[in-house]
Order: sequence, then C-alpha cells, then structure tokens
Amino acid sequence: MKTALVCIAILSLGLSACGANAPPPPKAAAAQPAQPLPDSNVFSSDVKALQKAKDVQKTVDEQKKAQDQAIQDSGG
Repeated sequence: MKTALVCIAILSLGLSACGANAPPPPKAAAAQPAQPLPDSNVFSSDVKALQKAKDVQKTVDEQKKAQDQAIQDSGG
C-alpha cells in the first residue's frame, strides 16, 4: 500500500512538472528584422555566382533588344 502511494505521489509530481507551458516570447523580440549576412560567409560564392548570372542575363537581354530593333529598322 505504501509503495503504491509513493508511486502515485512521484507520478503526479512528475506529470505536473511536465505540464507547464513556457510563456510566449515578447512581441518586441519577434518583430526585430533579421541581421544582414556578413560579406564573407558560406553563401558568398553562391551569391557572387548568382549576381554574375543576373548581369549576364541583362547583357543578353540588351543584345536581344538591339537585334530586335535592328530587324525592325531594316523592315522585317
């Protein structure tokens, strides 16, 4: 009988300790903007490659526009 009572007491204390919820974080901490990445990080080579690809695409678009304009000017 004593062991059952001790087990119930330990079980109830253990379950009551697990049931407490942590309070939500304050809204001011959640609303802060993300910190900018430093110039040198694991993604810097990927970011440089992406920017280079975007620059190449701009060049190709400008060449296409000039070629389309030349075709329009020649009467085609």
